[in-house]
Amino acid sequence: MKPNGSPDNNGTPETTAPATTAVNDVTNIPVFENEESRDIIRANFTHFREDPFSFLKQVSLHYSGAGWRGYNNIIGQPIYYKGFSEQMKAQVMNSAIVRKKIVQLAERRVEAESSQGLLRESHKARRREDVEKQLVEVVDGIVDGMICKFESKRFIRGAYYLCMQLLARSYDQGIHVSSQEIQNIRRIATIAAEKKQSIIFLPSHRSHIDYVSLQILCYRLGIGLPVVVAGENLNFPLVGQFLQNAGAMFIRRSFGGDELYQSTVQGYVDTILKGGYNFSCFIEGGRSRTGKLLQPKFGILGYVLDSLLSGAVEDAIIIPVSTQYDKVIEMDGYVNELLGIPKQKENLWDFLSSSKYLSLKMGRVDVRFGNHWSLRGFVNEFLVKTQSNPDLVTTPKSDVRSKMLKNLGYKVLGDINAASVVMPTALIGAVLLTLRGRGVGKEELVRRMDWLSDRIRAKGGRVAAFGGLRTEEVLDRGIVVLGDLVGRIEGLAEETFYAVDRFKLSFYRNMVIHLFVSEAIVAVAMYTRIKQGGGIANQRMSYSDLFNQVTILSELFRGEFIFPTEGIVINLHTTLKGLEKDRVIKIEYNDKQEIESVELTDEERLCGRENYDFYCFLIWPFIESAWLASVAIIALTPPPEFKDVWVPVKDTHAMAQLAGKTLYHQGDLSYFEAVNMESLKNAFQRLEEEAVIVVRKSKTGKNPPVMKLSEEWLPQRDPETGKIIPEGQLWKFVENIAICRREGKNRRDSASVGTRVLTLVEKLGRQLFEATAEAKRIEEEDAEVEIRTGRKRRRRARL
Repeated sequence: MKPNGSPDNNGTPETTAPATTAVNDVTNIPVFENEESRDIIRANFTHFREDPFSFLKQVSLHYSGAGWRGYNNIIGQPIYYKGFSEQMKAQVMNSAIVRKKIVQLAERRVEAESSQGLLRESHKARRREDVEKQLVEVVDGIVDGMICKFESKRFIRGAYYLCMQLLARSYDQGIHVSSQEIQNIRRIATIAAEKKQSIIFLPSHRSHIDYVSLQILCYRLGIGLPVVVAGENLNFPLVGQFLQNAGAMFIRRSFGGDELYQSTVQGYVDTILKGGYNFSCFIEGGRSRTGKLLQPKFGILGYVLDSLLSGAVEDAIIIPVSTQYDKVIEMDGYVNELLGIPKQKENLWDFLSSSKYLSLKMGRVDVRFGNHWSLRGFVNEFLVKTQSNPDLVTTPKSDVRSKMLKNLGYKVLGDINAASVVMPTALIGAVLLTLRGRGVGKEELVRRMDWLSDRIRAKGGRVAAFGGLRTEEVLDRGIVVLGDLVGRIEGLAEETFYAVDRFKLSFYRNMVIHLFVSEAIVAVAMYTRIKQGGGIANQRMSYSDLFNQVTILSELFRGEFIFPTEGIVINLHTTLKGLEKDRVIKIEYNDKQEIESVELTDEERLCGRENYDFYCFLIWPFIESAWLASVAIIALTPPPEFKDVWVPVKDTHAMAQLAGKTLYHQGDLSYFEAVNMESLKNAFQRLEEEAVIVVRKSKTGKNPPVMKLSEEWLPQRDPETGKIIPEGQLWKFVENIAICRREGKNRRDSASVGTRVLTLVEKLGRQLFEATAEAKRIEEEDAEVEIRTGRKRRRRARL
């Protein structure tokens, strides 16, 4: 359907749509009344075999740069012209912070050489100049490998067309963006361009497609492409050059205390933001392998904040971005990593071999932009709230700065969650993994999807719009996209579906958990009483007991989920009121109108606790992971002969995962997804924060980190048998988690860490200590051999 006055559809999907209210002059993207999203790429995609003429016409238009394809008169600062890279490089190398660091390091080197008697006083000035020249050459190499290279419009036109073609083949339902957000983002970009301010896009990160989708959107909307922070692991031959010319800024995963590299990165960030160029970095750092948002990483975000705090930049506009997928291309790789298989280094062959995905129907991508806000406004508001002196936050090690940076990170994550839409595959995955029984009929699956959609909207979330399609049709589409993750049984009285691969399907279930994490915690806290059975009075839970259990779980998952910021008391009351309104629980009040107790409603019991169970099933796998990590820590109770041995962190994680796999197949662990390495690492991180374990890291970064149990948490061993005694602070910690686990037929609360489990972890713990001690012995022998060999070499040299 072509809008009036439009020479061609140029981005308008070929579907019936409401009347057009506006057409953007530059992008030719029409805005429709009462429509949530538009597909902005599929109208430009044509198979040569289906319509050779249209295909050739599209290629010709892109090659000639007709209309919006020319990427002329963009909103933002000028990019893609000859000499852009050299200009940026010169500005970075001449930036105050880089020059200052070069002088400092040269002076430090000269003084060190002088103090060692290697340099005369009269030679200091010349030596200082030589060192500065060497450091300038080092910076030159760093900058050349780091900066993006916006040089050729012909390149970016070809890159856009290539990426659009590839995405249109793999994501056959297109890339969707809100019609209103299209206009809003261009309006914001216009204001920012007039003030010469940068837009800082802060997207969620679930796939490498995140890079591509944001660049495609900015190109299509006629907005200046952002410089995108990317890991140096992507800078491999051919692909690295392509990405760098498309806007990638490559940085190391770890700076390792390299002061010159840190200053160069800060100088480049200052240059980008000072020039008003758009910028993008992933708030989570790496890609989420579990489907939910990760905790914020403060590396690059800290450099952005320091640009403003140092006065190098007056202000910038923050725009959180949510990118959701029907299906993620890298799923198989994620599963391997979560199961402990080492990540494969990116290379050209892997990149090219990924073309197998291009023939798959992987649904669609939905990109949503959150509400924009001023970075300067955020800083000023934070200083007013904390009554902090602005002069105290300018140093990188300032406590005020650290708190400000942490608040900034969690604010962005909250905004991303608020902007996110829930995809049909997420609905299907969440429903299938939160139902009792082997499978579910189609009618029941549709009913539960409708219920979940209503609950998402009631919580303020959004469900992806599918143009008025019935839920049955959305389900059919989602089942096709999920492929072999969902099984279908035919020949029964009713078409029945079941989860084939629960581990992979949990990725999609986790896309909705952020909306219901508070309800889930309340539900499993109540489960500690409800599972005891008996009459209604026996399953009623006092508010004080509920509050205590909710507090324990909230602290346990502080590093796993993004919680509301109102505080635990207000959040708990809000959650209870919501569950009462939904007729899931009933609240009893005392004479002072204070909550006295909570219990399930009669309606919830009559419907088989299906709504209550949904919340429990959402979080039970994470409780299993936390329990597994705490049980694995018991294995770090050293045998007497290994009392002072520190064990490698990486080996301890692997030991915990091996224990989890064993316990799952033996029936002592209910969820196989509980052994995923991401959740285990989060649990270990929480144990470190609580000082249950002590982690020692190498200052140079050459040696891997090691760990041991804290003395206060160390269980005692029976002096006669040598067995671990099941008591003490660590044992109580494990018990507090265990009482919230889903009860299985192989266990009861009277033995949350049963004899089988304890015997297994003791065995694995001894193996870990023995392997660590043996590795240390071999290392010491090798060092001794090296020392003897060095002595022989020096003796021969003297002779």
